[in-house]
Formats: sequence, structure tokens, C-alpha cells
Amino acid sequence: MENTSIAPLLDVRNLATWFYMPKNLFSRKNDPIRAVDRVSFFINQKETLGLVGESGCGKTTLGRTILGLETPVDGEIIFSGKKIAGAGTALKAKDEKNLRKRMQVVFQDPLSSLNPRMNVMDIVTEGLLEFKMIKKKERADAARRLMGVVGLDKDAIYRFPHEFSGGQRQRINVARAISLNPKLIICDEAVSALDVSVQAQVINLFSDLREKYGLSYLFISHDLSVVSNIADRIAVMYLGRIVEQGRCEDVIFSPMHPYTRALIDAVPVAGKEKQQKMPLSGDVPSPLSPPPGCTFHPRCPKAMDVCRKTFPDVVSSGVIGEHRVACHLY
Repeated sequence: MENTSIAPLLDVRNLATWFYMPKNLFSRKNDPIRAVDRVSFFINQKETLGLVGESGCGKTTLGRTILGLETPVDGEIIFSGKKIAGAGTALKAKDEKNLRKRMQVVFQDPLSSLNPRMNVMDIVTEGLLEFKMIKKKERADAARRLMGVVGLDKDAIYRFPHEFSGGQRQRINVARAISLNPKLIICDEAVSALDVSVQAQVINLFSDLREKYGLSYLFISHDLSVVSNIADRIAVMYLGRIVEQGRCEDVIFSPMHPYTRALIDAVPVAGKEKQQKMPLSGDVPSPLSPPPGCTFHPRCPKAMDVCRKTFPDVVSSGVIGEHRVACHLY
């Protein structure tokens, strides 16, 4: 952890979230699907951590576990100095409800995450009424204020989700997320369903809101080029584990793990012929039966014998050890 006197807003320690397959004719035991397997990271106040990796690597499950939508089998989650998940942790109903207020989420699909039978005013003020932060007669004024914050027409509060474009719907989702003045927002592929030009607008909105309200983000994405435009630090996830993490500029310009290098090489650059500098062979292994040793070794062009036997320890580099990688090459 970073050497600082200020405790991080979110501290995830050795977190594991497994799902168990039911017994059947082909399996006589409950084999675990290791969706999240011994993950540790932290997010400071007013900081954005980008979490990147291929589809199916466990990014969304990690976000859902932090939100309390999935139950971890091991590890700890500490939020604002208080343990909210882990061994011996049982939050009271009042504490759990208060946690919902301080931790919000923006989902991937702007349309399906909005109730089609509710107008914008009802959508963005539902939480405010639930937590008794406003009275019913104040709904319209609160909704107009939130529309102004996210850059939408204040008179749009009586319209329904199907009347908006994809980018406008995502702005409504953002307005709903910030309505309760949270400390942390988990963005689960929040811009992947949007056009490239609209992506830039929404990313700029996230950055502006962070400065205005002192927010922290866990920004989940499969696109390193998107994450590099908003994140302070980046964590690279592969098959349930974080294989590299560090400051954005270190991970982007000086990648250490072969998987990170492959992700960067795969990003297309406008005006240049695509060149795959480090090709990856094969598909992502199943989390139901991950390969022994380093889980990346079946696809790694630099795999050694030791990679097939033991998972590598985490090695720190850089001036203050912020750049960390789990790879036998180091």
C-alpha cells in the first residue's frame, strides 16, 4: 500500500469470490468457479482506479462483490476505515442501507438500467425520497438541478428513457448515481456501449464531477485507451487475479507483464497500420479449471518451466514501489 498518512477510501485485501457448480453426472463434487481469486488493491479519496482485462476475467464480479451484491468466500473489504465484508462481518440493516448511499454504480447498458415506466424525475429522485433527503414537493426542483449538473435540458425531467439517445441515457444514469452524494462510484463498462465521440463527452463528465464533488471511481473497462484518459492508476486483471497495477503512465508506457503488453499492442491507432507486436494464442482458460502455476502461461510467448508450476509473487518496481507485477520474468 502507498506510504501515506491518509487511509484509502476503499481497501480490498486478498478478496476471493467463488461460485460453485451443482453436482451432476459429469461432476461428483461442487467445483468452484474462481471468478475473483485473491485480489488486493486500494482506491484513495478523489482517485480513479482503472480495472482492465478481457471479458470474463472477473471485473464485473469484483465490482458486484464490493457493492455487496455477491458474497466473498475470503478476504476483506474496508470502506472509509470500516470493514464491510470478510470473516466475522455482519452489517446491520441500518449500516447496509447507509452503505448503499455512499457507494453507487453506473451500469454498462444505458437503456436496460433505467425503468422504462418511470420518467426522468422519478428515476433520479427515487433515492432522495428513500433516504428522506427531499420531500415529494421538491422532486421537480431536485431533478432539474441534477439535469443541469450532467448537462441535460432541465425540462427533460418529464420524459421517459426511450425518448433519449444512448449518451443522454447514460447521463441520466450518472445523475441518479450522484444524487445521494456518494463517495465511491463503480463504473462497470459505463462507456463501452456509446459512440466514440459520446464516450469522450461522458468521460469528461466523470472527470468534472470528480473535481466538483470529490468522488472516487472504480472504472471497469476492457479498453485501455479509454481507461488511460480518466484513471490515475491502472490494475490489469486476468482470470480472476490482478497481474499488474501501478500509475497510469507506468502501466501504459512501461508495461511489465506480457498480458499488459498484449492489451496495449491490440489498441488500434488511427492513421497507422495495425501491427500485433505480441500475439496471444488460444482463448482465455475456464475459471472452472484454471491451468496450474501462472494462469497466463498457456498463452504467454515468454512462458518458462517455472510458469507452469507456481504462481509468481508480486514484485514492486519504480521509485516508491507503486508499479507492481506478478510475473516470473521479474
